[in-house]
Amino acid sequence: MYFNSEKMAKTIGRLAEKTPEVGETVCGLLVKKVFTYQIMAPDDLHVFSQLSTANSSQRITIAYSGAFGVLKHRLKQIFESVESLPDEESERPVFCVHERLTVKYESEKHISLHWRSDPISDMVSDSVVALVLNISRETARVVVESEEATKTEEENNKKAEEVIHALLVSLFGDVKFGENGKLVISVDGNVAHLDKQSGNVESVNESLKERVRVAFQRIQNAVKPILYLSLSSFPQCIGTRGYGTVYKAELPNGRVIAVKKLH
Repeated sequence: MYFNSEKMAKTIGRLAEKTPEVGETVCGLLVKKVFTYQIMAPDDLHVFSQLSTANSSQRITIAYSGAFGVLKHRLKQIFESVESLPDEESERPVFCVHERLTVKYESEKHISLHWRSDPISDMVSDSVVALVLNISRETARVVVESEEATKTEEENNKKAEEVIHALLVSLFGDVKFGENGKLVISVDGNVAHLDKQSGNVESVNESLKERVRVAFQRIQNAVKPILYLSLSSFPQCIGTRGYGTVYKAELPNGRVIAVKKLH
């Protein structure tokens, strides 16, 4: 508080039992009575005034259909203290966050948060609510992605062939479809026949033959993994980080990698 002039306040009750040292800070409630100011402990408020203190208990129920253990694991990544608590009445899973917020499993579709209102506990509850809502959105998004990723292997291969053909055209110019699914590539009067399945190249010109073989191999190695990752589902979610969700994926060659899909 700021005063226009010098003011005096008198400590009473428990705060007056000990004389403070010079420079020591006195903490308490500042109460104005008529033209005097008194500093007292919160527990003495009802004794020396007509005021009293009270605690406000908050409770909120949130829709959540995910695994309760997953929620606890995600909270441990944010808060230092997430401890399980016994609940003898309902025998349902309960844990305490930061020794301020209690999270209870109410049903398969709901959880509830309980806390005593104060600035810090309110911030903790806001963080937990945001995390629960984010997990719910992730679950829905994974389901949608799984439904959209039911394309057949034939469709994936067709898309790969279109991309590979477009890249070959950009490199060699004249690229046409020939017999038995082969590509006919013409450069300066020289012709090469490319088998897309085996990668074999037939041409009288050895230089063109080698150029087409190397180009096709590099294009295939670069394009196939990208198509696989973009058209396949990601059933295993590792976690969520800045602006995206991280999934575990596997390339066609069996290599396991982590893939981030931006929101």
